[in-house]
Amino acid sequence: MTDAHAASQAGEAATAWRRIADEIEAAIGRGEYETGATLPSSLALAERYGVHRHTVRQAFRHLADRGLVSVSRGRGTQVTAPRFPYRIGRRVSMRTNFGAAGITVAGSILGAEIVKGAAETCAALRLEDGAPLWRIETLSLAGGVPVSTGVHLLSAERFPDFDKMLSRAGSSISAAFAACGIPDYVRLSTRLSARLASEREALLLRIEPGAAVMLSAAVDALPDLTPIHLVDGIFAGERMEMVVEPFTE
Repeated sequence: MTDAHAASQAGEAATAWRRIADEIEAAIGRGEYETGATLPSSLALAERYGVHRHTVRQAFRHLADRGLVSVSRGRGTQVTAPRFPYRIGRRVSMRTNFGAAGITVAGSILGAEIVKGAAETCAALRLEDGAPLWRIETLSLAGGVPVSTGVHLLSAERFPDFDKMLSRAGSSISAAFAACGIPDYVRLSTRLSARLASEREALLLRIEPGAAVMLSAAVDALPDLTPIHLVDGIFAGERMEMVVEPFTE
């Protein structure tokens, strides 16, 4: 085989995998493959396109890099939910975040109870040790797809009816605070980390047990920087893109 022929074959392979990837991406965009659907195997696609299996696998890798599919042993190549941009700045609101992209957000309250605040939590909220706190667990969906579940902690004495306010507000924290006379609040801090999902988290978020999740430990405060709300959020890693923006005044 001459060098020119080898180069020609390499060029054809490069063109082939990109063409396959582009056609699969277009099919996903048209709705031919729904979220969670398994794509044809690399062998089946190789026969369809008349290429080597490695060429199809390269197309799959490209689609995975773009967040369109996930490739795993035993499950094949599956279409993933689209990644949603989630901006973290001085003010953070899930509905505002997704609303700006034309994505509808819905939420539900999984549980609400008043608990005795742990020392560290009460210190973060500038409350006395053991102060009664609302512990409210929520689930949020964007475009009908579960994207996060969270645990919210705030003073039960300051917000005695917060569970009712939150329910009436459709699980919108911002709207519930507004109903409590707090039209504006700011994000003091957000700490991000990652781990693998538990079985319960995977069930709530409709992801595989052991899939990657992003953790967000955040503190919200009044404009005068008095802390009022702690939230530990768990986001489906394959569906989210965190966009950290500089704080602006």
